[in-house]
Amino acid sequence: MRGAFSAFHPFENTAARPFPIILHLRLPLAKSAPISDEQRMNGLDFSFVGALLTALGSGALWWRERDLLCVSDLHLGKSERMARRGGSALPPYETRDTLNRLAADLSFTQARHVVCLGDSFDDLGAAQALPEDERLWILGLQAGRRWDWIEGNHDPGPVGLGGTHLSELSLGPLTFRHIAVPGSRGEVSGHYHPKATVRTRGRSISRPAFLFDTSRLIMPAYGTYTGGLRSQSRVLCDLMDADARAVLTGPQPVAIPMPGKGR
Repeated sequence: MRGAFSAFHPFENTAARPFPIILHLRLPLAKSAPISDEQRMNGLDFSFVGALLTALGSGALWWRERDLLCVSDLHLGKSERMARRGGSALPPYETRDTLNRLAADLSFTQARHVVCLGDSFDDLGAAQALPEDERLWILGLQAGRRWDWIEGNHDPGPVGLGGTHLSELSLGPLTFRHIAVPGSRGEVSGHYHPKATVRTRGRSISRPAFLFDTSRLIMPAYGTYTGGLRSQSRVLCDLMDADARAVLTGPQPVAIPMPGKGR
């Protein structure tokens, strides 16, 4: 289903990706139930500036210590925005597909805090045009949880839904913002929709990916109609250190040296 892009993101198309990612985060709220070994097979644990995080195959990030799930670049309402602007017609079920995967991640983690890391809607018009049943669906997902909307370049203003709207959020050693700021440490950002390619059994597999080094973590796009920027791109190579790693999303997330960076 993934493959169409907003004009604001002239990135390369990427294959459909129905799998989520999880992140562990700290909050003074009730803890989720223990995750079984079988459930952990769809996630990859890694340490980042002292925080133990889990990247799940969906593209969500789970910070268990803080009971926090982070997702980036949902781009809800992309099909509505493109139709409104006279662009290519896309199947109008992308919002439901994205919310379905988010609901599954929340059911899996039982997260008490959700951080949507910007560009949650394709623009403010898409947020305002959200059908009532999908608006109620989001409100249902928010019930009993702290829900923070981080502003992005597509949705810089209030989205008119529950939760709190922030420019950025700092928790413990981590700072959540939409676009990476050079020189930051402990930064979790999105915006670039990174993807990475690995060769296995004589063929290349390209998937949305987390990129991280000792200072920053860049999230993959979570939304259904989102594309990807190759990790070899100049902007990503300039942001990431030489020892950066990529975690490819999918049924079994895998960490590899970040393609690019002179490799």
